[in-house]
This record gives sequence, structure tokens and C-alpha cells, in this order.
Amino acid sequence: MTFKEINIIAPILRALEAQGYTQPTPIQEQAIPILLKGTDLLGCAQTGTGKTAAFAIPIIQQLFLDKNTQQGRKKIKALIVTPTRELAIQIADNFTAYSAHTHLKNAVIFGGVKQGRQTDTLKQGVDILVATPGRLLDLMQQGFISLKDVEYFVLDEADQMLDMGFIHDIKRLLTKLPTKRQSLFFSATMPQTIADLSHTILTDYQRVSIEPEQATAEKVEQAIYFVQKSDKIKLLTELLNDQEGKSTLVFSRTKHGADKIVKKLAQQGIKSAAIHGNKSQNARQKALGAFKNGELHVLLATDIAARGIDVSELSLVINFDLPNIPETYVHRIGRTGRAKASGIAISFCDAEERAYLKDIEKLIGQKVPVINEHDYVDTSAPQTLSKQKQQAKRKPSPSKGKPKQKRRRPNNNQ
Repeated sequence: MTFKEINIIAPILRALEAQGYTQPTPIQEQAIPILLKGTDLLGCAQTGTGKTAAFAIPIIQQLFLDKNTQQGRKKIKALIVTPTRELAIQIADNFTAYSAHTHLKNAVIFGGVKQGRQTDTLKQGVDILVATPGRLLDLMQQGFISLKDVEYFVLDEADQMLDMGFIHDIKRLLTKLPTKRQSLFFSATMPQTIADLSHTILTDYQRVSIEPEQATAEKVEQAIYFVQKSDKIKLLTELLNDQEGKSTLVFSRTKHGADKIVKKLAQQGIKSAAIHGNKSQNARQKALGAFKNGELHVLLATDIAARGIDVSELSLVINFDLPNIPETYVHRIGRTGRAKASGIAISFCDAEERAYLKDIEKLIGQKVPVINEHDYVDTSAPQTLSKQKQQAKRKPSPSKGKPKQKRRRPNNNQ
């Protein structure tokens, strides 16, 4: 099936062709026809499945065909709310690309920077607004933004919204939106709290669910290294030195931990940078830009900051710290298994994280292969070889004269 076959208009088809898009992804193929009919949508899909285009394309098409949008001063007709600055910028960039051959104008607003440039853009009038919750409510209170003309509302990454404590902001926002609107609700996971929130936003909706957990886990080559906490940085240094300049995204559980890893790597001659909530927006964008264009090969990130990282050729994801929420593991390894691509994800597991590993394996329905052949094996881990067996394994056999076995790592020449 092609985009033309799902009734996408010529100006958007031209833009999609320029982006190299020929066929819709599963979520686009299912969601776009529903949205073009004006029906509310509940989407369960993670970043990397083509979700942004699934809601951006029909919004652009409906606004472009609406004669009222073309007359008079531009008013905010579509509002997309997302949890992080990086993701907001990425979504706005996609709207710009897909609407290149239309008269539509979009803007993005987020916190962490001065508001002057953003308010100047808003004063000129926009059709589509992409925003993070805090800055949106702030500018509404100051009188720079009115939502009374909104016809399309998208709440993206709803699970992260709740994790970041935005639930009260979202509830405040809902009271300011027109009752008559088309609403789109997207979340990578659908626990009961998220389902309950969706019911307050959607009416007469249809659901589209792209099974991300198993699909992502199956197409990403995974490995687990049992290692003591104190040896993690040594193991990371060794693995990065073997990467020979390939792009590697390293996940840390905390902001402080990410900064600490950057310093430790620098001491070993490995250049890296960290992005997280304590970094300024300019610093985050500079680091992310350098990582995307290949100037920087190692990027440290926390889970929230990583939403919105879209690197087409990401060689490796390393979980320096295992997440305590199993769905987060799937999101992380999915950074290197985007769309139809395969990828490699390596995780370090210390004694305190073994329970997290059990939860992860239960979710993905498979055992993560254990790599024992490295210099920092935590022999107290139940799935590792004993120290004696490891030593015997590494010694050449006198009878067969086999050479010493090299440490095995996942093949990343894919």
C-alpha cells in the first residue's frame, strides 16, 4: 500500500517523496484513514514506529483543505503536547517537512530558554503548535496563547507525561480546550492509569495498537554482562574502545550518574557528552547535533532526555544501569532497532539490578544472552560460569592445541 492509496493529497505526497517515504508504516496505514474521517484515536506505539507522521499527515491534510484556515490571521487550530524539549523540536521539524508545499505554519515552544523568540513567533500567528506542558501553561497565563480555536489535540508519549509528574498540568490544560475537537492519544505502554486518562480525553474513539515490546526485542541483538558496580566504567571503556568511532548511546539511570560517566571516560581519552534535564537547552541541542552528524560518537542520556533522539545509524545501545521499569528497557533498546532496522543492545547488571533483569525477561518473553568471556565477570551472579570454569575455559587445551579463546561480543557489522 502507498500513501496515495490511503488518499493523501498531492502537496503532502510531494513532501513525503522528498523525505524518502514511499510506503506507510503499520501505524500510519491503520491510523491515517481513521483520522481523516475525524474520529478520535487511541494509539499504543513507541517512538520509532512512524507515530509522528501517523498524526501529522492527517492534521496537515485536514487543515489544508479547510477554507477557514486560509482566511484572515492564523489561529492555533492544532495543538500537540509532548513531554520533552527534544521530542517537541523533532515533532515540529516533521510538521515543517510534511507541510512544505502548503500554506500552513507551525511553531514549537518549550521551557529552559528565554521566551522572547517564542512569543514573537506566536504573535505572528500559527496554525499548528507543538509544546511542552509547563511552557504552554505559562504562556497561556501570560495571554500569549489562546486555545479556543483548537480543532485537533494530540497528547503524545502519555506514559512519560505521567512519569514526569505532568498529570496535573494535563488536567488543567483539558479544561481550556474546546469540547468539540478531534483528540489523539498516544502512549508506548497502556497501564490502567494511562487508560483512565485516555477516557477523559477521547470520545467515540478507535484504537490502534502496534505491538512494540516483542517486535523490538526480537529484532535487536541483546546481551547481558554481569559485572560488579565498581567495574562498570572499566567494562564500558573497553567496549567503547572496540567500537572504533561508531555511534553509541549509553543510558544512565540518573543525571548525576551520566555526568560522572562523561568525566570518567574523559580520563580514559574517550570524548562524550551527556543530555539530561539539568543541562541547558543549548547544551543539549549542541551535544545531540554533534552526535547526529558524527562529530561525537558517545552520548550519555537519561530515559526522559532520550525521547526524541532519532539517529538513523545508531550502532549500539549500552545500558550502563538497568532500568527498574521493564518497559523502559524496551524503549531504550528500540533506539537501535528503529522501523525495520536491526540493532545491538548491551546491558550491564550488578547485584542490585538482578531483580530488574528478571522483570525485563518476563516482559519480553525471552532470556537475554549472557556474555561471560570478559575480564570483569561478577562470579556471584547465578547465570555466570564459576571462576574455576572461566579460567579453564580460557586455557588452551594441551591435547588439541587450541589457541586462547577471544572475548566474544555481539557482532555489530550489520
